[in-house]
Amino acid sequence: MSAFTVRLPDETVAKLDQLAEKVDRSRSYVAAQAIEDYVAREEWQLAEIEAGLEEADRGEFASEKDLAGVIAKYVKPASGR
Repeated sequence: MSAFTVRLPDETVAKLDQLAEKVDRSRSYVAAQAIEDYVAREEWQLAEIEAGLEEADRGEFASEKDLAGVIAKYVKPASGR
């Protein structure tokens, strides 16, 4: 395991300390967990973006019908006022 220094605003350190106290863990533990969570999320997101770009390069796109179905699911038609 490696150690390194991170500079944070005082307000962030205070919030980190509050969280650590609430979960009965050390500041170091909470900070390490936050970094691990961030790295995992970013790795996942970048992998998904790369996969999407590879699909686009192969010409794999949603059809107009597929796209219309998704839009209809989330957008209500305008009322005829």
